Amino acid sequence: MPWYIWIISALGLFIAEIFTPGFLLACFGVASLVTGLISFLDVGLQGQIVTFSISSLVVFFGIRPFLIKHFDASIRTNIDALIGKKGRVTERIDPGTSSGRVTIGGEDWKGASIGESAIEVGEEVSVIRVEGTKVFVKPIAK
Repeated sequence: MPWYIWIISALGLFIAEIFTPGFLLACFGVASLVTGLISFLDVGLQGQIVTFSISSLVVFFGIRPFLIKHFDASIRTNIDALIGKKGRVTERIDPGTSSGRVTIGGEDWKGASIGESAIEVGEEVSVIRVEGTKVFVKPIAK
């Protein structure tokens, strides 16, 4: 099998990896690239199959866990992205009446205090958790 077929398949797998998560196709792309380089040395079909198999296993079990650990795709989105963000109280947060408003990143949210004390207008707060349309906040110590 000519070496350029392995190289073309490697490029195709790298391009396909862009559209799929998990670095699975990239592992096979690296294995195809390695096999293409080996087949350039006129190794027979059996040698190419062995090279592809071994390099696939090495990349899959050796390099892929490292890539997943350092390029974790779990980016917080939607309301989960609010946790840890800072905001400003626009309407007094009173735990007794369950009233209060907070502006976070230009958006207005119903606010609630984590503690039992009220938080006054203008105070800077940090979001601890989100339940529905209500953010639970605590004042940022100055």
